[in-house]
Amino acid sequence: MAFEPFFHFMREIQGKLNNGGFGTVYGSQNAQQIAYIRNLQKEKKRSDVLYVPLHQLKVVVFDIETTGFFPQKGDEIISMGAIKVFGEEIQEDQQFYSLIRYEKELSPEIMNLTGITNDQLKVAPSISEALIQFFEFVENATLVAHHANHEKSFLQSVNRKIFRVPFNQRIVDISLLYRIAEPNLKILRLEDFCDHNEIPIENRHHALGDARLTANLWRIYIQKVRELGCETLHDVYERIARLK
Repeated sequence: MAFEPFFHFMREIQGKLNNGGFGTVYGSQNAQQIAYIRNLQKEKKRSDVLYVPLHQLKVVVFDIETTGFFPQKGDEIISMGAIKVFGEEIQEDQQFYSLIRYEKELSPEIMNLTGITNDQLKVAPSISEALIQFFEFVENATLVAHHANHEKSFLQSVNRKIFRVPFNQRIVDISLLYRIAEPNLKILRLEDFCDHNEIPIENRHHALGDARLTANLWRIYIQKVRELGCETLHDVYERIARLK
């Protein structure tokens, strides 16, 4: 699958946005180009990645920090962090991090939680710039997140708002692995799973720090589900379906 036309189109949109040509770019964009993007995302979602052995699967584990929990109420992404993992090996030299421009004032609670300041965000890249860089970093890898509904809802909202197309890419929720490997474990928070697995908690509530913690959990839990007979994502989804 060729991704260069997609990124070229995204950069064209970014340029129009930065130059105030928001209306023009969408007015001139024809149905074929929009269809191309939609088909691209569908192909990524339904590809044979489901049948790649977990110990050979290329993933990007990522996390976002936001101003709140509800994009439909105006909350926004203020940072993104990601790290690549191949099978059970974390690629420490393959990392992504970006603050994202935010023109309003952060609440004191968010500043205290994340350590991010208003001054940092006012000179940060725009959301369109950051997303294009993120998608380029991801390439053909599968996305993974801890309790991924939060990340998915924000990416869906931003994609519709900025690029006018739905975000259809699969995000594997690592909680699926928890449910298979330790179905009786009654914890939810990332730090509690790290404590449970003796992973040192560092840089919590920093997007890259949380992505790295989640990557360590991914590495551990794909070992655990493989011991239970799940060799691929397809096996994982089938096992989850039987648990419901």
